[in-house]
Amino acid sequence: MVFETTALEQKARELLEERGVTIRDIADLVYFLQKDYIDKLDIELCIHSVNRVLTKREVHNAIITGIQLDKLAEEKKLDSPLQDILEEDEGLYGIDEIMALSIVNVYGSIGFTNYGYIDKVKPGILEKLNAHDGVHVHTFLDDLVGAIAASAASRLAHEHPRKLDSIVH
Repeated sequence: MVFETTALEQKARELLEERGVTIRDIADLVYFLQKDYIDKLDIELCIHSVNRVLTKREVHNAIITGIQLDKLAEEKKLDSPLQDILEEDEGLYGIDEIMALSIVNVYGSIGFTNYGYIDKVKPGILEKLNAHDGVHVHTFLDDLVGAIAASAASRLAHEHPRKLDSIVH
């Protein structure tokens, strides 16, 4: 059975909202990444780019899978050692980043650098998601949100390449 893309997209969007992440939160991250590179960038353009990224099936699958694993960890329904690894968001686990890279890969190699940077500095909603409050588990969600933002920023970079005044040969 193959699910319709629109149904998957709707579920992915519902899960983000359920977990407290809005399109605007992600668009703010896109703005953070691209404000120095795109003249006259505004939040509406960032929102549009996020929405375009959220139409991709690979993105739906990653969101649905990652958030389900976070929820199961919150409910303590995973076997050890995975339960402990996800609860602690163990630094050497890495599968959360690998899943995020499936999103980043959709818009090319610039996405990797955008993702690496935003994952390191954790601005905006990423700081909140990475807080490890002892109640919520966002082991996958913080990386997925960062990857969506990195992809949306990469998408914008491809649409608005910086024009060079001269080319040196």
